[in-house]
Amino acid sequence: MTDASDMFSFDTGDGHLVYRDVGAGRPLVLLHGGLLDHGMWDEQMPLLAPDYRVIAPDARGHGGSANASKPFRHTDDLAALLRHLDVGPAILVGLSMGGAIAVDTALEHPDLISALVVSGVGTSEPEFEDPWLGEIEAEEARALAAGDAEGWVEAFTRLAAGPHRTLDDVDQDVVRRLREMTRRTVAKHTGVEPVHMVPVTDTWERAAKITVPVLAINGGVDSDDHIGMAERLVRTVANGRATTVEDTAHYPNMERPDKFNEILGHFLRTASTQES
Repeated sequence: MTDASDMFSFDTGDGHLVYRDVGAGRPLVLLHGGLLDHGMWDEQMPLLAPDYRVIAPDARGHGGSANASKPFRHTDDLAALLRHLDVGPAILVGLSMGGAIAVDTALEHPDLISALVVSGVGTSEPEFEDPWLGEIEAEEARALAAGDAEGWVEAFTRLAAGPHRTLDDVDQDVVRRLREMTRRTVAKHTGVEPVHMVPVTDTWERAAKITVPVLAINGGVDSDDHIGMAERLVRTVANGRATTVEDTAHYPNMERPDKFNEILGHFLRTASTQES
């Protein structure tokens, strides 16, 4: 649970970004998935804070952070925050959209990065072929056309189940939290505002130049596309490997935080040993 005393705000010149900042030590940044917020990392922050300075921002247009009023890149927002805090190089841990931001930052601001952990993502240029993901996209489009915000949230939340389960098979507290975070972010947007996000390009070609350690922690029953892109990433970089949290889909850190935390902790210790 977030403590208000751990929450801070950074003025970017185009609105504010909020972030949670706990602990002391080596900087470690937790980057949430699309339409969610820093609350998705509630089971990780208490474990990490005794050994790391843990920073968990809400991306622009998500959670408590301001919407964009002009073109922007999430990676530049993150870089500005880390430079404002005078921390780095940092370990970046990102899930889905957050993992894409982490990889973008390794490409665009490599001086700020010491290691990467991603989950269910490759780069910010995804390739989707899984019919199940196509079904979700069609459901979202129908809900959007009908002005059905709750229907849109429900379609998006299906990612928590993966293609081989239903939401009834997922811990209902996890489902509730995902819906609440998604509703908060959806409520920030009108649906007709212009898209201001500027893409980072040629990410797959450039990823081969990433030399810091990269770990992909995938959900064992996530979609083939999400798992496949993460595995492609770790094959592309110079020092990458992938592992799996069984019986979880797109949010392994929330479904099985014990196993996710164990894998993450081992990687962090190993990365520290390699650098020392």
